[in-house]
Amino acid sequence: MSGKGGKRVAIGARPPTDPNTEAWIRQGDANAVQKGELYTARLTLDVTPAMRARIKVSAFTRNTTVAELLRALLEREFPEEGA
Repeated sequence: MSGKGGKRVAIGARPPTDPNTEAWIRQGDANAVQKGELYTARLTLDVTPAMRARIKVSAFTRNTTVAELLRALLEREFPEEGA
């Protein structure tokens, strides 16, 4: 492919990388895939701004995310049958 002046720009070989860095990057991808496989359904819930604030504060004080907090609450309230 050529630019305006007809000059071609060569792209060199990919520099060697640290194998530990590559493994770390691939691990992050695997975690994202696993999470996507676990949580494939989205649930929308309307709450008051005050309730949303209380939920966010509760999650923050427990050092977790709102999603994790609510998933745990729903698991406790609606356990799988036979569990």
